[in-house]
Amino acid sequence: MALPPPDPQFVLRGTSAAVHTLHFSCGGPEPDIPLLFSGSENGFIHVWNLKTHRVDTALDGHGRKSVYCVETMSGKDRLLSQGRDQRICLWDLAEGRTSVTDSVFMEHVGFCRCSLLKVAQGRWLMAMAARSLEEVQILELPSKTSVCTLKPEVGAKLGMPMCLKLWQLSCGSQPVLLAGYEDGSVVLWNVSMGKALSQLICHQEPVMSLDFDSEKAKGISGSSEKVLSIWSLNEQQNLQVYKTHELVNAGISDITIRPDKKILATAGWDHRIRIFGWKKLKPLAVLDYHTATVHCVSFSDHSNPRERLLAAGSKDQRISVWSIYAQT
Repeated sequence: MALPPPDPQFVLRGTSAAVHTLHFSCGGPEPDIPLLFSGSENGFIHVWNLKTHRVDTALDGHGRKSVYCVETMSGKDRLLSQGRDQRICLWDLAEGRTSVTDSVFMEHVGFCRCSLLKVAQGRWLMAMAARSLEEVQILELPSKTSVCTLKPEVGAKLGMPMCLKLWQLSCGSQPVLLAGYEDGSVVLWNVSMGKALSQLICHQEPVMSLDFDSEKAKGISGSSEKVLSIWSLNEQQNLQVYKTHELVNAGISDITIRPDKKILATAGWDHRIRIFGWKKLKPLAVLDYHTATVHCVSFSDHSNPRERLLAAGSKDQRISVWSIYAQT
């Protein structure tokens, strides 16, 4: 008999708005306090102390417009956030500071989260949706120099980019971008050459979220439909459908593969979090706690596997934090 799904280990309340993005910073040595960053619809970023389960700091830099992406850059003191005010802000949180040190204005008005990739000490690439509807711009940070603009071929009709994932096989190898588009396609781009290597239609509807496992050269995407699409990348850099998985209810807002590549989590419009084994996409658990759409899921970066957590943020203004399959 299957075990009943667990309850959350704890629940974080107090954002007073729907939660759209989550990011853990737990990998530091003792006595570093493990943190969870959340971005909300009311424009606030909350820094949660995972020892006390309370907010340490509330950051306000997006003019009360929804925050839908938060990432740390080298440690927990440098933060990047993206909001509906069309700004990407860089923060310095060292020594209790709460200041925006720099920002990038985005000419795109959609919901596409930017993607960060560390390419060298103190240097990052950032992919973001560009002004022209179908284009993606790559900038280098902190210099904000434009590296390239990725433009689909004339007549490709991909629509807007909906989700982005920058990656590289190893440090120093060529950076690559996976982009999910409005027409249901996933496109693999060579960033250095600024050209598309492969395109695959994975969904009938816009690609809402994707994640990629560069070790297995395999990725997964979700849309507003009832289907998860798993695809792989062959030696010739061609994307191909690996398998599909039919869901009970339609609508996936977010997908994330755990850093150890053993399991993945999806955030559902049906208020549920689903856990799958990554190897064969075997359904492992349905976490049913929230009372509205789950917007985001994130796994913690604890170095000790036993401490690993999963967090989910919802339209119901709550963040549920779970400890599941932490030993495997």
